[in-house]
Amino acid sequence: MARPSTRPSTAAQMYLTGYNLVSALLWTLILARTLLALASSTPLPTTLPRVVQTLALLEPLHSLSGLIAAPLPTTLLQIASRLLLTWGIVFPFPALGAHPAYASMLVAWSATEVVRYAYFATNVRAAWGGAPALLVWLRYNTFFVLYPVGVVSEMLLVYAASGVAPEVVGWALLGVLAVYPPGFYVMFTHMMKQRRKVRRGKAPVRN
Repeated sequence: MARPSTRPSTAAQMYLTGYNLVSALLWTLILARTLLALASSTPLPTTLPRVVQTLALLEPLHSLSGLIAAPLPTTLLQIASRLLLTWGIVFPFPALGAHPAYASMLVAWSATEVVRYAYFATNVRAAWGGAPALLVWLRYNTFFVLYPVGVVSEMLLVYAASGVAPEVVGWALLGVLAVYPPGFYVMFTHMMKQRRKVRRGKAPVRN
């Protein structure tokens, strides 16, 4: 999310730091369980990603309440697509939890979120001097690979679900696919803009 117009209060900083640390730890757990499942040929996690992603509904509320000056459209876009995948695709069609695209999606999501939330947690406290250089580099470079992998994986799962869903739902899901290219463009160009700001020394607290 974007830089707040003013530095949040100490209480707000403590809350945001805690929220981001907990989120980073939860996504680290998802990443570890996903990699372990892939290595041992056991079922991929489905419930934990669904619960953790649902917790992210707090983020639009952070923006609306003024706790952070977030770009609400990009926040809603990302959360909506992920809730669609976790609640609207994998939950009603559990067999898709074994689809190869689900594995690549989880890896892309969790790797992205571990970096993102760790970056936010360390960058939100002014007294800490900002995020470590490694986290900054990871935050503004890994998306070149992780965003396309995540989006393509999501689209493959939506397409797969359209073939097993009731006919009306299937057509609706095919319609959703048409939203992905412009949605990806919005998300990717937003990150490119933030990357340019960081390279000019104007790093946002949250984006």
